Amino acid sequence: MPIENYSDITDEQFDMLREIGNIGCGNATTALSKMLDRKITMKTPKVELVEVSKFVELIGGPENPIIGILLTMSGELNGMMMFAMSQASARRLANLVLMQNSSGAEFSHMDYSALKEIGNIIMGAYMSSLASLTGMSIRSSVPQVAYDMAGAILSVPAIEFGRMGDKALLIDSSFDQADSNVDGYFVMIPELDSYNKLMSRFGM
Repeated sequence: MPIENYSDITDEQFDMLREIGNIGCGNATTALSKMLDRKITMKTPKVELVEVSKFVELIGGPENPIIGILLTMSGELNGMMMFAMSQASARRLANLVLMQNSSGAEFSHMDYSALKEIGNIIMGAYMSSLASLTGMSIRSSVPQVAYDMAGAILSVPAIEFGRMGDKALLIDSSFDQADSNVDGYFVMIPELDSYNKLMSRFGM
């Protein structure tokens, strides 16, 4: 049955979203391993519905600096996806890609380029798995990277979710490579019509 608000998601639908999240993160891990040409492991992602107002608190509070990589989805599934991570995790990830050992709090043009490419690959892998599972045609925009306080960056998905309900779907993921750990959040925001179309593909 179609929902009119994300707060109306049933337990059965949430179980399906959790499974999609697990598969998507697994594919993203594989894609990241290939990009870096080294073994990357992933802890079982934690998928949860949380109140939009708790977005910021989950990633350290409104004044905590984070990196947000955002793209829009179009085609048979419309909406947006964001991968958000702390400054420390973003620094470790950029260092892995660029094979450097920087510890600076600021990011160079090369750092941003590396993070944008990473976002394109891991979110692209996530969407590819979603397209394979559903048979839906999904296109993505070029990802945009922003470095700002969490309150500013997460206001974008918070506003979008706020139009559809008071809860949001977050996928808490952790990638590990040797002694480097990267923690981040996937935030997927399909439009309600697209969400209902997605669920109908699974007979819900």
